[in-house]
Amino acid sequence: MIDYKHSSASEVTISQLMLPSHSNFGGKIHGGFILSLLDQIAFACASKHSENYCVTASVDRVDFLNPVEVGELLTLKSSVNYVGKTSMVVGVRVEAENIQTGVKKHCNSSYFTMVAKDDKGKSIRVPGLILKNENDIRRFIKNIKRRESRNNHDQSFDEFEVDLKTQLSMLEKHNAKIKLD
Repeated sequence: MIDYKHSSASEVTISQLMLPSHSNFGGKIHGGFILSLLDQIAFACASKHSENYCVTASVDRVDFLNPVEVGELLTLKSSVNYVGKTSMVVGVRVEAENIQTGVKKHCNSSYFTMVAKDDKGKSIRVPGLILKNENDIRRFIKNIKRRESRNNHDQSFDEFEVDLKTQLSMLEKHNAKIKLD
């Protein structure tokens, strides 16, 4: 196994024409189809970096920014942005292009935490990441901050206790009606 790699050694880009069979009932490309492509490219990128089979441990936000239309060319670009001991964060950018006009739109950016596994399913060490430029450093640091933020959020949410007597008024600002039995 190589000790360190630059993200360019494991970048993966895929493009696929969006067909009517990929659409939902509203005539747009189904989000689940795009999620499947996201997971596939994250797997390929992480597997190239680790040189091992990888599994998806988590996905950090999936925001669909713009709809994808039938007939557009969907391009997904992935790179390893962060590595831990056995895990990697793979960033994936999704763009849709109108192939007649050439107009492109950013549709999604997602971050997949992938874990490398050996042939017995045990997590194994992955190569470190060589940071060659400011963009590499920025991506790595943003993932450190994203991880810290997620851990802080999880901890505060786990510790949060719901006290109906003091917090019931919170619901008045939301689209809910209370009908206790």
